[in-house]
Amino acid sequence: MTFDSKLLDEVGLGLLRALQEDARVSFAELGRRFGMSAPAIAERVRNLEDAGIITGYRAEIDRGALGLPLMVFIRIETPPSNYAKFLHAAKGMAEVVEAHHVTGTEAFIVKLAASSVAHLESLIGKLSAHGQTATSLVLSTPVQKRVFAPR
Repeated sequence: MTFDSKLLDEVGLGLLRALQEDARVSFAELGRRFGMSAPAIAERVRNLEDAGIITGYRAEIDRGALGLPLMVFIRIETPPSNYAKFLHAAKGMAEVVEAHHVTGTEAFIVKLAASSVAHLESLIGKLSAHGQTATSLVLSTPVQKRVFAPR
């Protein structure tokens, strides 16, 4: 798939911003905002999807409302020979929100949600079977879900 720089003209960048703010906005509404027809907007969005710039749409969930109020980052030091086992375990844990393979002392940083300190302790136990862990409890998230807008 080749990248067409025309996709990210003023309208393309505006569409990216608008869809990041509200992925449920209708093509008709976007057409009104950008002075284009709904079918023209639909084609522009489809082109952004086909180019791999827009990779999906999803619902944002309040994990606290689902009984998982604690957000935690766990850094894990594990040798490359343990990566596959660790990733298999992390992918099998419903509480794992994200897992990132990183540079530095740690091999992975895992973001997970827990219902309580006791629940968190059991999750740390599962992950620490694969290496040394260091845990940070999220107290607040002053910057989140920022709209990415290339310049």
